[in-house]
Amino acid sequence: MKPQNGATNRFKKLARQNVKLARRLDQGRQLAAMVQLRDLTLNFGFSLAIGEFLYLNGGWYVTHAALLRLASRRRCAGIQVEQVDQSSDPLAGRWVFKATVFKSPSSKGFVGYGDADPSNVSSMVRGAELRIAETRAVNRALRKAYGIGLCSVEELGAFSSQPRSATIPSSSNRSYSSNASGNASSNGNPRLRDQLCLVIRQYNLDPNLVKAYAADFCGTEALSGASRELVESFIAHLSLAAKENRDALVCKLNSYSQPMEARS
Repeated sequence: MKPQNGATNRFKKLARQNVKLARRLDQGRQLAAMVQLRDLTLNFGFSLAIGEFLYLNGGWYVTHAALLRLASRRRCAGIQVEQVDQSSDPLAGRWVFKATVFKSPSSKGFVGYGDADPSNVSSMVRGAELRIAETRAVNRALRKAYGIGLCSVEELGAFSSQPRSATIPSSSNRSYSSNASGNASSNGNPRLRDQLCLVIRQYNLDPNLVKAYAADFCGTEALSGASRELVESFIAHLSLAAKENRDALVCKLNSYSQPMEARS
């Protein structure tokens, strides 16, 4: 569904902002990727600045947070999620969920399935397969409901192989939590924790709100569960957002001081 006239101008402005930011971050260097970014923005109103897009392995991916915000903007009537018992195996850590998105009270629903097991999730989130499967099911159902052919980050089974982002050069495929302590990494570069703390101090940001925002940005329950590439991408995004418009960033961070129900 195309945006109404009232939203069209906002989306056009957002598309220009997204393309400008993508170029500054050296994302989407190929013309096709930039055209895709613009089209996705015009159709769905996703924002690169707040982390609703990620550019991984030469392609754009949408985040779980972006899909939920889209559903809220489109006044989604509800999302029903249920476990598929016959396909799940709790002892093996394999979970399958079915999600149904109702765009309106009279909608018959759009169905999506999501599965997760130790073989298709990152080692950093082992033990959370049930929640990951549920998120994947919701993402697929939302993408079907709103006609989004773009895969979501959380659906990537490649999470376990640590996909490299084209946004930020990475010196290691190790996870954030395994590099979180100490003052320097093995190759002499600052650790991610120190990089993030530096941005927080430089722009006088609330560390607890930044931590909550980071988890939402990375699509994980806690920042420690995010891959190194996602954390690097968040740090770059946070630094650029603070530099471009600190007041807007602070306003965004303050939304994370509210209860989850109030924000969703």
